[in-house]
Amino acid sequence: MSTTIEALADDLSAKFGQAIKSKIVDKKIVKIEVGREDITAVAKYLRDNMGWDHVKAVTAIDLSRATKKEDRLEVIYHLGTYSRADCWGLDLAISCRVEKASPRMTSLTDIWPSCEFHEREAFEMFGIVFENHPNLKRLLLPDYWSDIPPLLKDYQPPGR
Repeated sequence: MSTTIEALADDLSAKFGQAIKSKIVDKKIVKIEVGREDITAVAKYLRDNMGWDHVKAVTAIDLSRATKKEDRLEVIYHLGTYSRADCWGLDLAISCRVEKASPRMTSLTDIWPSCEFHEREAFEMFGIVFENHPNLKRLLLPDYWSDIPPLLKDYQPPGR
């Protein structure tokens, strides 16, 4: 299985070169960070040429205190495949970083419809605006919510 994951990482590096900002390869995990402007092309390639046919989760991380160097958010798409039996036990994640002051990126719902609700949650909890999303509205918080997104490091719960 390790040769499959190494081949996957090498194939992405060969295809996208400088668009890949960082790459982490472990026994069963590959995490690829790409630029915000490149994530759509990488996602289409993974779906059309490598068989990664659905999104298992979309997560985000507020990096403002974690790194103490940058005021950004990292959006991570965890991918899965039903069509490639050799990759069933692998975890492939693609990510990009967006500015915390104006967190915007293109939605990947056109490529993987399974990320629709996950992107809505990231929008609500981190304030990330997914452009061209078919239904970007609240999912978990009440309609009257007027505070900043609750998973940002700047959020202070009332009464604390």
